[in-house]
Amino acid sequence: MKAAGLDPASAHVRVRIGEDADEVARLGAERIASVVRSAVARRGWSAIAVSGGRTPWTMFAMLGGHDIEWGSIGIWQVDERIAPHGDPDRGLTHLEASLPASARSRIHAMPVDDIDPDDDRTLSAAAEAYAADLPAAFDLIHLGLGEDGHTASLAPGDPVLDVVDRDVAVTARYRGRRRMTLTYPVLARANEILWLVEGHPKAEPLRRLIERDPSIPAARVSAANQLAIVDRAAGFSCR
Repeated sequence: MKAAGLDPASAHVRVRIGEDADEVARLGAERIASVVRSAVARRGWSAIAVSGGRTPWTMFAMLGGHDIEWGSIGIWQVDERIAPHGDPDRGLTHLEASLPASARSRIHAMPVDDIDPDDDRTLSAAAEAYAADLPAAFDLIHLGLGEDGHTASLAPGDPVLDVVDRDVAVTARYRGRRRMTLTYPVLARANEILWLVEGHPKAEPLRRLIERDPSIPAARVSAANQLAIVDRAAGFSCR
């Protein structure tokens, strides 16, 4: 599959290895801060998108230690579970808890509150509305990597993997929840993809990501500029 005219096999993932999870979080926060400061200095604003999961929580909190003009930053969600507001399964719940207080008003939350997960028409309309709010291209998109090779909510075997005519789509059920997610074309347009990967169980999918193995969804992200910040447990085969 090609996304937005780019060949995933031609993409290259640079790897930086941190000693442990705390160093990975620190390096990730430093990279995000550098990218958004550069964009704001260049044109007066910056747009980033961030993923859910436990791995980035410390990184989000560490952003509070950086000099960032949050009033000039927009923060979009990469994906979100279809669940009520405040549900512990929601990525937004933890994003709001982790980010510095001054950044929380800059979040563009995926509109999934109070939607029946089986109401395809309403979900489709919500996805279209979120797509209409996206920037033309993100300065940086933060992604995670699942043990099964998924990223965002682009999971193995889901029909959403083949969506190339929409920027936002809704998945089938995955681990008990349907999800709203950015699609490959949006990821392809990003100026930078920042992967955050931790733990020995991620070593094999990380290897396959770096080798551009198209059998895992993560390796089909075709943005030209990709950086993976990983801990030693995940990155032992990269040394």
